[in-house]
Amino acid sequence: MRLPKKIRQEKLKDKIEDTPFITDEALADFFNVSIQTIRLDRMELSIPELRERIKSVATDQWNETVKALPLDDVIGEIIDLELDNRAISILDITKDHVFSRNDIARGHHLFAQANSLAVAVIDDELALTEKAEIKFTRQVKQGERVVAKAHVETLEKHNRTHVVVESFVESEPVFKGNFTMYRQKEQ
Repeated sequence: MRLPKKIRQEKLKDKIEDTPFITDEALADFFNVSIQTIRLDRMELSIPELRERIKSVATDQWNETVKALPLDDVIGEIIDLELDNRAISILDITKDHVFSRNDIARGHHLFAQANSLAVAVIDDELALTEKAEIKFTRQVKQGERVVAKAHVETLEKHNRTHVVVESFVESEPVFKGNFTMYRQKEQ
């Protein structure tokens, strides 16, 4: 049963506040309306589209900037960063990321997202991957959004740092990587 417009818009506003990275498609499914209806509701409520919401949240939350590589070299879009502690990025899997035969994402894209996030979280001008142990836990399909979360577990001796990156589609794990990162400066 569809909700009256006013109630739907109130619930839409609450839903986007709770999950700012939700797509219009997911909102349309959730409210059982068309994508165009969601877009019109967002416009009436002055809620920006997803990409603008992501940029806004990232701008509001970031208190630091990536040092180890140019931001354009990060695979995915960093939405949260605290150097030498944690980072989050998102990557929307498009036609360019998948095998044409089955719409399954090529593994190197998931690895590249995780690896570049492991580099980005390091508080140093130079950070390189020395070693990576990775595990793919399920296939990722075209149209899915991968959220990668990096966490610096230990600051080790001899200019090495251990970073764990876990990637999810919604709340389901799809990838895990343990990265040993070389850094220029010893912590």
